[in-house]
Amino acid sequence: MNTIGIVGVGMMGVGIATNLQKHGHALNLLEHPGNQPLGGLVQGGACTFSSAAALAAASDVVILVLTGSPQVEAVLTGAGGVLEGLRPGSVVMDCTTAIPASTRRMAQAVEASGGRFLDTAMTRTPKEAMEGRLNLLVGGDAALLEACRPVMRCYAENIFHAGPVGAGHGMKLLHNYVSLGMVALLSEAAACARLNGVGADVFVDVLAKGGGGGIALERVKPYLLAQDTSGLRFTIANACKDLGYYRTMAGDTGAAGDIAVAVLATLQAGLERGDATTLLPQLVDLIGTRNKEA
Repeated sequence: MNTIGIVGVGMMGVGIATNLQKHGHALNLLEHPGNQPLGGLVQGGACTFSSAAALAAASDVVILVLTGSPQVEAVLTGAGGVLEGLRPGSVVMDCTTAIPASTRRMAQAVEASGGRFLDTAMTRTPKEAMEGRLNLLVGGDAALLEACRPVMRCYAENIFHAGPVGAGHGMKLLHNYVSLGMVALLSEAAACARLNGVGADVFVDVLAKGGGGGIALERVKPYLLAQDTSGLRFTIANACKDLGYYRTMAGDTGAAGDIAVAVLATLQAGLERGDATTLLPQLVDLIGTRNKEA
């Protein structure tokens, strides 16, 4: 597993690639307009490819770090896709936030082409990706996970085996539902605090010392206190996508989803007020504006 191909060298993928290269792995990178600058990786010896099939043909492991299920399906099964060049026994590891039902279909397609598959969903941020400190939520065969663990250790601090194929992506959707739901709740509460004369510093301090404390508050706190979005560089558009995926998963299994409907509606209302680049901490301003106009 010395040669690693990466499809999706964006904000998360560039950290994964950087750490794999630091640990001595040869890198193959798919050229794409959405990539971060590749100059440093290429100077370090990485090769670039114009097609996913050619990249797969030259790689022992192919790591996907894409936007969502439609992109994964296109990259794997589309014309010039990974499956056209996948070598027998090669491993596909999908770090994308994806719908488990789609993941299971893609795993079957990979296996039918002679490859092996793990869904390896990520949590944490681009900062931890660059530091090699991601959390990985893995779905798939336990023995294959153990075989791939040395590769994952290059860029992950914690590795959890969530269950069979699809369970890693399912756990990621559960994680994002809870974490994004907390951010939406905090944003709505902060907007209400502002409209009722409660200062942001008091709002943050009281919650932090009581039942409202936690990671979600710590990530939105810089924006509440100083309009600094660096604590949570995640767009509202991506949050809407993830919550939509969660609702699809819940619907596929008949799970309750009333709170998810409300969270998604809050995020979608914020997206309508902002744009595709608006970051999640800014939701508090968008909620506040909507409430004033209502």
